[in-house]
Amino acid sequence: MDWLDDVKWDAQGLVPAIAQEAASGDVLMFAWMNREALQKTFELQRAVYFSRSRGKLWFKGEESGHVQTVHEIRLDCDADVVLLKVTQLGHEPGIACHTGRHSCFFSKLEADGRAGARWQAVDPVLKDPESIYK
Repeated sequence: MDWLDDVKWDAQGLVPAIAQEAASGDVLMFAWMNREALQKTFELQRAVYFSRSRGKLWFKGEESGHVQTVHEIRLDCDADVVLLKVTQLGHEPGIACHTGRHSCFFSKLEADGRAGARWQAVDPVLKDPESIYK
């Protein structure tokens, strides 16, 4: 049996993928993969995702230069989520988010006396997105 058959793909033929920085353990981003994206990621040792909005493969860094080198590919216990252990390239420290931040998970829920809680950006923009995507 093909190793790709071990993955539990959703009704659209996709599986959630989490990119984690190998050195720091930081969770960088979440994206989707189809069979072809996962196969290419394994073959190239470079993160390849499936863009649902564009309906095509997305080679991480193809526009921004912020490529993810893949060191490990793991599958969770239910076989329905993929974890990529990566090195984020293209800027020091690496930028994974299209907002120019290290991680896409830069908003933290914080208590607010009046409203109860609110999302607060807690990580800095490392590079202006306008200069990344031309």
